Amino acid sequence: MKEYQLSKKIIDVSIGDSVRIIRELQELSQNQLSTLTGIPQSTISAIEHNKVNLGVERAKVLARALKCHPAVLVFPGWNIEQEKAA
Repeated sequence: MKEYQLSKKIIDVSIGDSVRIIRELQELSQNQLSTLTGIPQSTISAIEHNKVNLGVERAKVLARALKCHPAVLVFPGWNIEQEKAA
């Protein structure tokens, strides 16, 4: 079996970036995501620009609409090897 090498981290991704990237990968506009979630488009824009905190409840709502786990949105740069749990 081949041994795999860990990929190298190229950029840091913020919470807002992760929301935008996943939304764009699903080919959704901010307006469409707003309709799916009930979160105002202006709030989605503010989240994507890191002007408003995502929060746990909004993360759950967005994750359902984006069909991903909330942790993908909340912890975009998490590396279990480098981070220590409390």
